[in-house]
Amino acid sequence: MSTVSRRLDELRHPEVEAYVESAETPTALIPVGTTEQHGDHLAMGTDAFIPTEICERIAEETDALVGPPINYGASDMHAGYTGVTYLNYRTLATVVRDLAYSLVEGGFTDVVFVSGHLTNDYAAKVGANQASHDLSDDAYVYAFPYWDALSGEDMEEYLSFEAGWHANVGETAAVMAIDEGLVDLESAPFDDPAMPQDIDNPGAMLDPLLIGKGSYYRVSPNGAWGDPGEATAELGEEYFATITDAVAELINTFQDVRGELYQRERPARAREGQ
Repeated sequence: MSTVSRRLDELRHPEVEAYVESAETPTALIPVGTTEQHGDHLAMGTDAFIPTEICERIAEETDALVGPPINYGASDMHAGYTGVTYLNYRTLATVVRDLAYSLVEGGFTDVVFVSGHLTNDYAAKVGANQASHDLSDDAYVYAFPYWDALSGEDMEEYLSFEAGWHANVGETAAVMAIDEGLVDLESAPFDDPAMPQDIDNPGAMLDPLLIGKGSYYRVSPNGAWGDPGEATAELGEEYFATITDAVAELINTFQDVRGELYQRERPARAREGQ
């Protein structure tokens, strides 16, 4: 690309045309976030800021353009905190489906929804699946939360029972690396819910615990799960280096190997939406 920007909304139409015509795999990265509380110390847009930053940092390596983020998400679990906004899962799935349709119609072969919020991914995967029923075999629409690309060891350090799950040291450091003015560590109380540890996979408890309107609100009085006190911008840069390498590797590897892994065309009935 001749232009410096990789943001779709900053490009002129001829620049977008030039990208689509020249790219081997025209790819759109769409960050999917929320507007919800993140404790007393983090900005409400944290779950949109982080995946947007990731997408912008990997755009060159994945030869992709970055679309404007979806700033409202499936965060009804946070209903109860002041100022929280959310879409229901069906609405978000429809937004994802419609964006995928239009981007593929506009020349992109790959549309990747990168989420920064756990339950966004449930809806985003439904929307991506719906889109795949009507798109051609050479169009790929998929969704994942950015942390899914991390190794178990890196995930343990960033998001886990030890590190915390929400507005924790990982998310706080990442936002500080973006803009320290969005963080006030002097106002950072946190919760440490007493999750059972005597079952084979304590992490599996998160799914039943955090499904339903206001479920997180009921678990965490102040909204932060995990101590963010050790967060720094430098640590955030370390996290971003690890996360961006992993996310870019996932996207690039899928594009490289799918031609060998997919051995047959999609069934006709799927393309007919049946």
